[in-house]
Parts: sequence; C-alpha cells; structure tokens
Amino acid sequence: MVEVTLWGSLAALAGGKSKVEIEAKDIRELFRKLAEQYPGLEPLIEKGIAVAIDGTIYRDTWSKELPQGAEIFLLPRLAGG
Repeated sequence: MVEVTLWGSLAALAGGKSKVEIEAKDIRELFRKLAEQYPGLEPLIEKGIAVAIDGTIYRDTWSKELPQGAEIFLLPRLAGG
C-alpha cells in the first residue's frame, strides 16, 4: 500500500481527497487502480500525468516500482524536454 498525494485538480476528482492509499507495485498499476476507484481521474490519466517519487519525476516510466514509504505525488504533466 502506498500513499499518493494528488495535486488540486486531481483531488477534486477524487472526492476532495488530497491523499489516497492504493495497493500498487508500479506506476502502471497505480494508474489502473486510481481509474477504477475514481473514474473521474481516467481522462486526466490518459492525457498524461507525471509521478514524483522521492523527488524524482517520471513521465513515461510505467514499470517504475513504487517503494513502500516513498513520498509519491501526482502532478500535471509539463511540456518540454
């Protein structure tokens, strides 16, 4: 189980929760389970969300493992390279 902090727009779509606990081993499973539990998040997940794990931002690394006790944030995906 990991605790995930949601930025404002996502929190509003998750029933106003700024933090949620999800049983997920990697980013792919995290996104799948978030979409199942909070269907309003699915369009934003499909559009693209960045995941920060202990301060490192991951944009397309869906297989990145989510370590227990890590600080995990979902952020708007930023354009650029």
